[in-house]
Amino acid sequence: MDNLKELSDRKEDAKEKFKAIFMHKLQTMHGKSLDEATLHDKHTALGGFIRDYISQNWIQTNRKYSESAVKQVYYFSMEFLLGKLMGMNLINLGIKEVCQEALAELGIDLDELEQEEPDAGLGNGGLGRLAACFLDSLASLGLPGHGCGIRYRYGLFEQKVVNKHQVELPDNWLKDGYIWEFRKTDKAVSVKFGGTVSWEEVDGRLKFRLDNCEDVLAVPYDVPMIGYHNNTVNTLRLWNAEPSQREFDLSSFNKGDYLKAVEYKQSVERISTILYPEDTFYEGRLLRLKQQYFFVSAGVQSIIRRFKKKQHSIWEIPDKIGIHINDTHPAVAVPEFMRILMDEQGLGWDDAWRITTNTISYTNHTIMPEALEKWPVEMFKTLLPRLFMIVEEINERFCRSLWKRYPGDWDKIAGMAIIADGQIHMARLAVVGSYSVNGVAAIHTDILKNHLMKDYDAIYPAKFNNKTNGIAHRRWLLKANPGLAGLITQAIGPEWVTDAERFADLMKVREDAAFLSELHKVKQNNKQNLVKMIAAKYCIALDPNSIFDVQIKRIHAYKRQILNALHIIDLYNKLKENPGLDIVPRTFIFAGKAASSYSEAKLTIKLINNLAAIINNDPAIQDKLKVVFLENYSVSLGEMIFPAADISEQISTASKEASGTGNMKFMMNGAITVGTLDGANVEIRRAVGDENIFIFGLTAEQVIEYYQKGGYSAWDEYNTNPRLKKVLDQLGSGQFSDEREELRMLYDSLLYHNDEFFVLKDFATYSDVQAKVDKCYRDPKAWLKMSATNIAGAGVFSSDRTIAEYATDIWKTRPVGMSR
Repeated sequence: MDNLKELSDRKEDAKEKFKAIFMHKLQTMHGKSLDEATLHDKHTALGGFIRDYISQNWIQTNRKYSESAVKQVYYFSMEFLLGKLMGMNLINLGIKEVCQEALAELGIDLDELEQEEPDAGLGNGGLGRLAACFLDSLASLGLPGHGCGIRYRYGLFEQKVVNKHQVELPDNWLKDGYIWEFRKTDKAVSVKFGGTVSWEEVDGRLKFRLDNCEDVLAVPYDVPMIGYHNNTVNTLRLWNAEPSQREFDLSSFNKGDYLKAVEYKQSVERISTILYPEDTFYEGRLLRLKQQYFFVSAGVQSIIRRFKKKQHSIWEIPDKIGIHINDTHPAVAVPEFMRILMDEQGLGWDDAWRITTNTISYTNHTIMPEALEKWPVEMFKTLLPRLFMIVEEINERFCRSLWKRYPGDWDKIAGMAIIADGQIHMARLAVVGSYSVNGVAAIHTDILKNHLMKDYDAIYPAKFNNKTNGIAHRRWLLKANPGLAGLITQAIGPEWVTDAERFADLMKVREDAAFLSELHKVKQNNKQNLVKMIAAKYCIALDPNSIFDVQIKRIHAYKRQILNALHIIDLYNKLKENPGLDIVPRTFIFAGKAASSYSEAKLTIKLINNLAAIINNDPAIQDKLKVVFLENYSVSLGEMIFPAADISEQISTASKEASGTGNMKFMMNGAITVGTLDGANVEIRRAVGDENIFIFGLTAEQVIEYYQKGGYSAWDEYNTNPRLKKVLDQLGSGQFSDEREELRMLYDSLLYHNDEFFVLKDFATYSDVQAKVDKCYRDPKAWLKMSATNIAGAGVFSSDRTIAEYATDIWKTRPVGMSR
């Protein structure tokens, strides 16, 4: 296909060429004229054009990787929160302007076509969005890196707010198909569950066989990941679970046993139905383990098959292949890689272990106990009997090495063993079975090395390293905030798009009156756009001149949305006591999903919506406060919120947030951080200086000391702070509830359960720093200078930088240039 980008000097020719191709695509795909076509028809026609446009580059990219014999990296993750791809694909290809103008001449609004695309239901929060940003940077840097995950039929869930409560509905994002996926039936592999293991000795080696197992077909759907202006197209491979046998039992159906007729098909398809199935009961936990092994086994089998097709020596695997596991979900890659090398490739244990531990690398994303996965031995052994044998052997050998190092220290050995107390500890397996273990922010890595994984660091000091997270700056500026992107280009030139270090050049104009005036206009325009959306969807009128104070993230106790809510109640109380109180009007915006079984988080959403109903309808406070909860947070919604924010709430309990990436998106879009010294906030402060960030609360060291030594009393905070006492009394009495005891769990967790995440301890300093925000916002020039400084400091938080560090320090791979 002719390259429209190459016709940029002859835009009219390019537009005419595109219109002809688009009209032909519309007719061949749908058999309709332009007048007959629906919006969805036009969307898929444009998507079909883009697919055709990049197909040759996709083929050439894979061929170039093969010919160069460069090491290819495979990024295994349970989540890939992609957002909508159409707009970014057009930007990355360099043809958006031509297509937008040509479509307009046909009477088609490109923005409407982009909105027709669903947000792919492949992730939930920061873990999945990070993975998507990494795929963007891998392709844009020309690095040979691909994703491996699951093609979830219904995603996590679609969040609705009904009577102020979160309600979960299926996210049927695939109902109209997904234009970007390519089904590759010929690349399908078989994944086996359950059964019994038998073995026999053949030529002096044990040969293992799995009998009477459940056989599931893993069918890949490939999604192209397009690099920015470089002709590179990498691959995200998503696995779909399908029956390997006849999916419909006609014999059972004809006997009247209709459920049995489809039982097998349904049990198989359940594997790739939803992300994070409910795990408060046995079957749900079993399904989660099944999901993890399903995509890991399919991915590893596919990688080895491709490797063998190139006729490389098995000993070259660590030089040709890198498998990176994103948190503990894919940690079964360690024993699965061993299984394939031993059972299918005929290697002995020592050789297989040497290859495995030089191929797999691991990123830890959390110190939260519930996220450091453990599986009951009996569950794991029943579902994955051969893998259990391998894990057991890894554990035995590891524990023997510990015994030699720490003879007689049973407590230390038990605390480090992969199998302990009837559980298989997946984070420990990942550390022992990989050659690199990285944290995702400097403070997080320090906590890993000095606390959570201190004993492992003593044994494997060379394994542990830090790779601070980053975000895809092209999406979060070129796509989400084109007004700011254009202003940055006008001020310092376009080089920042491919070289994020150039953001620092904005320091030269951060006091320039004309630049700051334009920056203000961009922010106000983005706020107006958000105001219009909220008015249309929620019938809430917001003041764009108020401070937009935003907290959008997964709802969890350690992320402390409740602290934000308590401060809102306190402000509301002050206004009720003194309606003439001089404060800058403030709009509090929340968004995020709570896990379906997480009662405390769901009650937090209810509290926020209760506050909104009361505060937004109280004429006594003269619209000085507004509260909004935006339902069903997604990448697309984030693309509206981040550019409009004035304040970025990053208020997790210090030591609990590994890094955060929302903080980086806010910063890059000119919002000022209110935060604890947690995760990447520490590095944001370093980048912008103390005067351009609002820091409060306990430090990580203080929090850890309280956990280790005790000495904290929530009741002391309650009894010594009258304003806090009043707020808690109101919460406990049902003043902000539809029913008196409705929010009792929140009240009890703060007082009777001694406030696990130090909300009450940090309330006073949080209130103080919020008063400082009010004061600073009254000086527009100083505020805009702070905003510009944050944007200028954001370059270090580009995922281009992060991925370049991974490639150089961990994966030992390099870019492969594509002809332009």
